[in-house]
Amino acid sequence: MAKFGKWIGGGLGWAFGGPIGAIVGFMVGSMFDGGQEAVKRGTSGYSSRTTTGGYVMSLLVLAAAVMKADGKVLKSELEYVKKFLVHNFGEDSAQEAIKMLRDLLKQTIPVNEVCRQIQANMNYSARLQLVHFLFGIAQADGKVATEEHQLISQICSQMGISPKDFESIQAMFIPNTDGDYKILEIDRSASDEEVKKAYRRMAMKYHPDKVSTLGEDVQNAAKEKFQKVNRAYENIKKERDVA
Repeated sequence: MAKFGKWIGGGLGWAFGGPIGAIVGFMVGSMFDGGQEAVKRGTSGYSSRTTTGGYVMSLLVLAAAVMKADGKVLKSELEYVKKFLVHNFGEDSAQEAIKMLRDLLKQTIPVNEVCRQIQANMNYSARLQLVHFLFGIAQADGKVATEEHQLISQICSQMGISPKDFESIQAMFIPNTDGDYKILEIDRSASDEEVKKAYRRMAMKYHPDKVSTLGEDVQNAAKEKFQKVNRAYENIKKERDVA
């Protein structure tokens, strides 16, 4: 488990309590030689702060639930998700994450309980980035299935994500005639000045520095969401022919 050790060894903190711990604990011990000892070492410095390890565990648990939402998990879908993980976390970490994901896909995920644990222990910016990841994974096979969309909506509700923030991130993945406005959480009827204010507000909300404590991998992935906010603003300015 050398590669995965960068997450385990860093301390999973709150993720090894509650439903996430119940789901992952046995799995780690069964997948890796000496896994149970590694879990004990990794969590000896228990912390309520979200670690990178705890964040990735939360992502994998919810990703497994989303992938199973339409009642089937295709080999091709796993390959798409692997590419997604490689893009966001690197080749070595992705290999270990996929091993864990395969095992998680065999388990029953208590989605509501997991979401409540995440809401209680993870800050809002980190939860927003988690939703962005889930939409990316759902779209990994080329489309977001209805069942996947419904489950992500449920996850957002249970994690305390506002409807406007859900619509904003959704618009980054699902085409919509007013998608750029949805991303900025405004209506097409907004004035030019309201558009500028909305852009500043969303740029601050989605800035990669908001998740800097979760490590470079997550922060780099957050840049994609930040870039989509910038692109939406530029599209609106071009449409309106304003500087």
